[in-house]
Amino acid sequence: MGNVSNYRNFVIGGHSGSGKTLLCERMLFKAGAIPRCGAIEEKNTTSDFSVEEQEKQSSIYSSILNCKWKDYHFFFVDTPGYGEFVGQYIAAIRACDAALVVIDAVEGPQFGTARAWKLAKKRGIPRFGVVNRLDKERASFKATLEVMRKNHGRNVIIPLVWPIGDAENFTKVVSIFDENLPADIADDVAECRTLWMDAIAETDDALMMRYLDGEKLTVDEIKQGLRKSVIAGKTIPVFPVSAAKDIGIAELMDAITEFFPTPLEYVALPGGPSKVADDGDAFGIVFKAVNDPFNGQLTFIRTVSGTFKPDSELFNPVTNTKERIGQLLLMNGKNQSTLASAEPGTVFAVAKLKDSHVGDTLSTSAAIKPLPGIELPNPVMSYAISAVKQGEDEKILTGLAKICECSPTIRLARDPETHEQLLLGMGDQQLAIAARRLKEQFKVEVALNTPKTPYRETITAPAEGHYRHKKQTGGAGQFAEVFLKIAYREEGYEFANEVVGGTIPKNFIPAVEKGILEVMADGPLVGCTVERVRVAVYDGKYHPVDSNEMAFKIAGRMALRDAFSKAKPVLMEPVMKVSIHIPDAYMGDVTGDLNHKRGRVIGMEMDEGMQVVQAEVPLAEMRKYATELRSMTQGKGSFDMEFVRYEQVPANVANAIIAKHQAEVEKENE
Repeated sequence: MGNVSNYRNFVIGGHSGSGKTLLCERMLFKAGAIPRCGAIEEKNTTSDFSVEEQEKQSSIYSSILNCKWKDYHFFFVDTPGYGEFVGQYIAAIRACDAALVVIDAVEGPQFGTARAWKLAKKRGIPRFGVVNRLDKERASFKATLEVMRKNHGRNVIIPLVWPIGDAENFTKVVSIFDENLPADIADDVAECRTLWMDAIAETDDALMMRYLDGEKLTVDEIKQGLRKSVIAGKTIPVFPVSAAKDIGIAELMDAITEFFPTPLEYVALPGGPSKVADDGDAFGIVFKAVNDPFNGQLTFIRTVSGTFKPDSELFNPVTNTKERIGQLLLMNGKNQSTLASAEPGTVFAVAKLKDSHVGDTLSTSAAIKPLPGIELPNPVMSYAISAVKQGEDEKILTGLAKICECSPTIRLARDPETHEQLLLGMGDQQLAIAARRLKEQFKVEVALNTPKTPYRETITAPAEGHYRHKKQTGGAGQFAEVFLKIAYREEGYEFANEVVGGTIPKNFIPAVEKGILEVMADGPLVGCTVERVRVAVYDGKYHPVDSNEMAFKIAGRMALRDAFSKAKPVLMEPVMKVSIHIPDAYMGDVTGDLNHKRGRVIGMEMDEGMQVVQAEVPLAEMRKYATELRSMTQGKGSFDMEFVRYEQVPANVANAIIAKHQAEVEKENE
């Protein structure tokens, strides 16, 4: 295709509504990759080409784009900013060498902004800040800049160009290294220039000495030092733009060519390659998959090293399989063209791979070790799913498996305790979209219901139980009598045979435990797993003719139920550790809501201008939290959670749960 040193590969991230998609559209148009600049309202942008995105007028999926700018070739990914679709940004970061983080000049940095900064920093790639929508009413570059500097530091966030005017007066941008600038911005520009010169001097000891001695650095030395500082992540250049009015876009694109790394400067993760080149064995990372109506499943790959060729055999060291690829496809949204080769930094697609998934490595050599995979967040919401029409369960699971392949933060799982089939994801909108795609693409409909909570049951006092099973049916009867005692055991379940004198023959003891285990799996309170109980069988009776394994299993089961009812049983519930990221304005609403949910706030801290509330909350109260938090914060909050432990359910809550369960059982038995 061209000179790899002139390739630039980057991801575009930021909060929803900051104008990322229109920025991409403007860059494509200025580069001549598209004949006209589309608009979100007209539903004709290159990035947002799916029906769902056009209806919502918001990005849901990452979109792979490319264009040629002067002597350079850009490969870039437009990503959704809405929290439920963060997996698209995380995966795209693994395919890119740098990040443009877009900030709304009206609303300022928000949670999606902070998340984009953090994930790019964690990946170790350089970042640009793009303050967009400066042409809008109430837009303020200086106010936005001050918030960014408060979050990251004045000597980190440094404009490389400065706007002339704000809102309707925003007309152009000027380089902070230009001479003869307007007097009203002279002081601001001078400060930026000083900050940049300090940062540039710090990249090289010899430059530092000359700078301190008052020598003037050359233009080339300034550019080289600036590039070193940016690539090292020491500084973040900031660019004021208006994608809608095409102001500052050319300057931004020029800066991408000058200061972003080449693909040969690929930042490897621990365990990744120590060296990349444009020759030798080719290997790359799979970071995206889509179901294409014409080509079947398309798999997107970023070449890390070497050069991929069409019509060749590849190896997947993760699944230990071989893959045969045909054409290499260069994508611009949904538009395709073919590639003769894919050098380092190239993002391309191939069709109909058999067993390669997001996070896998593909290589031309079986000797290549897998690249580090893609770490995705844990789901925060789930639905229990069932077929609307009988007999379509298998079709639903097959269709959802394909949808999950293309949206790796959506997962299918069967709960081993409640036995429900679960669809898990990052929020209700993401899961609703998955259900809609299932109906439209696979012609089957799924019902989404709130899952059962996997409660546990245990005891708080020792007790004894007894049951005598006697049944006479004319022929051989059934007889067994079991005495047992139970006690709480923190370490977990334990069964003990303390029978002496052969009152229960040894060959019937396993049958007694089978009956006990049946009760443990389907507890007497609400039918959930019984845990942390020691059960000891210490006496009983048998009949030489009528006793059998079934009789002792029934006796064991009923004796445990008898003992359990006397042992002050309690209900246990899963408790989650929750981290909630919100603007400060919503702190009161969120903490008040947590109190209503029986939550405990265990800490608060600031992170990149956002309040982070750490709390512990029962899982039963978190089932709809993604929807509730979106409503409380107008979509400006986000959260993640993980299981911590089981805790006793308060008596009043437990009584209501038990009563509801018993009513359901009675209804089923009618």
